[in-house]
Amino acid sequence: MDVTQAKQEHLLALKVMRLTKPTLFTNIPVTCEERDLPGDLFNQLMKDDPSTVKGAETLMLGEMLTLPQNFGNIFLGETFSSYISVHNDSQQVVKDILVKADLQTSSQRLNLSASSAAVAELKQDCCIDDVIHHEVKEIGTHILVCAVSYTTQTGEKMYFRKFFKFQVLKPLDVKTKFYNAESDLSSVTDEVFLEAQIQNITSSPMFMEKVSLEPSIMYNVAELNTINQGRDSVSTFGTRTYLQPMDTRQYLYCLKPKQEFSEKVGVIKGVTVIGKLDIVWKTNLGERGRLQTSQLQRMAPGYGDVRLSLETIPDTVSLEEPFNITCKITNCSSERTMDLYRDYKVFLA
Repeated sequence: MDVTQAKQEHLLALKVMRLTKPTLFTNIPVTCEERDLPGDLFNQLMKDDPSTVKGAETLMLGEMLTLPQNFGNIFLGETFSSYISVHNDSQQVVKDILVKADLQTSSQRLNLSASSAAVAELKQDCCIDDVIHHEVKEIGTHILVCAVSYTTQTGEKMYFRKFFKFQVLKPLDVKTKFYNAESDLSSVTDEVFLEAQIQNITSSPMFMEKVSLEPSIMYNVAELNTINQGRDSVSTFGTRTYLQPMDTRQYLYCLKPKQEFSEKVGVIKGVTVIGKLDIVWKTNLGERGRLQTSQLQRMAPGYGDVRLSLETIPDTVSLEEPFNITCKITNCSSERTMDLYRDYKVFLA
């Protein structure tokens, strides 16, 4: 029995379509010099074209919307939406119809069906519709598996399924760099500066709605991507936070240990987990995407067994007069106690 004949025996027909927003119509302007043979004919045709922008007919971007003609690209962090329809093409009533939609990835299989209950019966020329949504969290090959089972009037149980394969691409390239810097008058622990480089590797511009750092439990974070102007905070990137294709933008954050951990150098010095980035963007006609990185880690600085820091020191001193300096000695070893011996040395310039 060939495949064509097997498909014709089924009483139900399955259709699966991806749901996406329309795109702006783009036209190709055709013009010429006034001294050429067509004269002003091409320019007049563009002005009369209803799809062009009035007063800017030579621009490729039009005012009309076009429906998607293909499956399109799906990027990590976006929401995949699909419309599933099962239609009764036969002349008889079909019973106990069960429609199941699963998404197979490289690591797991997810059930996307809105309902797991079977439909009691489906009359001729009637259909069962379902819309599924899934936030894509993996890159690579995805397979949408749609399975339909039903019972004919004669009591025969029928079953068939279809496969729809698509690729999930990476929308952003994220690179991070860590910088360790000591605080003024050296508090016991160091500040950590994180530079995040985010590049748009898609073919369309993005509106960067939010780029934030969610710190680990031991740190507080301060964003260094805004400038305070009176009561308002203005982004360092300006009012239009669009990221063009292949453009890169740098974000900077400062992390400080929380007060309850600031005195525990033995604990802080072993902390390598800093936090994770939360990125939200919009594309085309407001399609939203969200991406969270895995936990960012850095090489913890080595303090040694003992650390000496200055608490207070005068800005200026008088010649041949004593002055006070307050020092702090911290035991960075969490394994043993230490006996300290005082040894004073005076260096003459």
